[in-house]
Amino acid sequence: MFNRLTRSRAALVHDMPGLTRDRHYGQGRVGDRRFIVIDTGGFEPVAREGIAAEMAKQARQAVIEADLVVFVVDGREGMVPRDRDIANELRRTAAKLVVAVNKTEGMPREQIVAEFHALGLGEPLAVSAAHGDGVREMIEASLPELPQVLDDDQEFDDRPPSEAEIEASASEPNAAAAIDPAAGSAPAGPRRIRVAVVGRPNVGKSTLINALLGEERMIAFDQPGTTRDSVAVDFERGGRPYTLIDTAGVRRRGKVTDTVEKFSVVKTLQAIEDSHVCILLLDASEDVSEQDAHLAGYVLEAGRAVVLGINKWDLPDGHERDRLKVELARKLYFLDFARSHTVSALKGQGVGALMRSVDEAFAAATAKLSTPKLTRALREAVERQPPPRRGPSRPKLRYAHQGGRNPPVVVIHGNALDRVPDPYRRYLEGWFRERFSLQGTPLRIEFRTSTNPYSK
Repeated sequence: MFNRLTRSRAALVHDMPGLTRDRHYGQGRVGDRRFIVIDTGGFEPVAREGIAAEMAKQARQAVIEADLVVFVVDGREGMVPRDRDIANELRRTAAKLVVAVNKTEGMPREQIVAEFHALGLGEPLAVSAAHGDGVREMIEASLPELPQVLDDDQEFDDRPPSEAEIEASASEPNAAAAIDPAAGSAPAGPRRIRVAVVGRPNVGKSTLINALLGEERMIAFDQPGTTRDSVAVDFERGGRPYTLIDTAGVRRRGKVTDTVEKFSVVKTLQAIEDSHVCILLLDASEDVSEQDAHLAGYVLEAGRAVVLGINKWDLPDGHERDRLKVELARKLYFLDFARSHTVSALKGQGVGALMRSVDEAFAAATAKLSTPKLTRALREAVERQPPPRRGPSRPKLRYAHQGGRNPPVVVIHGNALDRVPDPYRRYLEGWFRERFSLQGTPLRIEFRTSTNPYSK
């Protein structure tokens, strides 16, 4: 239903109970009316402990926020005792309520919805979220009593979204983020920084985001695999706008056998690609694993700026801390350009310094480097250490210019540059990074050899 209303594939869909856990926000529109949709996990009002209780807490918060609650029931399964439990709670807490009897495609609708009148929540509406049947009518019937937020020409369409529309919605920076309906259109300000928090299961990613937001926005539970989807949340810190993306923990490939977990991993990798900066979160109570290194390698390959966060730093003693630092330098040596911070997400310690490094890494990743300064720095590097001779001649590096940002790309022109060895390329990367203070971002060097017009 969430994907139908937002015309996206932002929410994972699978025939498995309890798949959705955190609140997931998106934008919907019908005619000239625009609205915010909040997807919630399966609601168990009677749950008192465990993950079901945490999911119920998230669902209750969504009900409090909402102007309208769509209570989705299963038309093929029929009414069950849990539907009555949920109805009893929603009758007390929901501002406005609509009962949507889902999965009614190909069935006699009047007969299917009849038993749901017993819930005492008004006229049940037969819909099919998968096929779009009745969804527009449900929204149109519910919106007249709600305030009109935006005048827009775009119509709500019951057609399944095309691949092009899906790609377009996925590329929007805030397509699945929480939105303040009272904010309206904000004036142009600082660029919003998309920050993906990634790491192995149970390292404290959701706890860190909750610490930054100052509320229990994400379910933080001492159980690996609690987060299954990538959930984006907008917030401001020090007057600067961010979008934090909570991601599912990524385990070693050989251990990922469940279909849902496979999709969760794909969502995490997409979140890395779509972010500006990644916070790679490690667990100080455990050794740095090969999976940490694999995930760091993927972040590096994607060209994303990165900040290392070593969480649960309050748990190990002094000897273990020293050993962990040595292990970190040895196994993640290829991220030596990234700042690392020791934090305790549960206690909120160290998160301020972590976010300052996020700002620094973003500034470095998006820095504009002038051609004269790059060329001057290149000549200084060559004077200090010329490229080694390979064959009859020595490579000649003539000038440099910027070829891209996020990550920064330095394009170097000259002759015989195909003979420049990798160690010299790494020397130039370090040189440019130091000269231009590019802390926290990968830097790529491209060589372009000039062609001789008289060679043919």
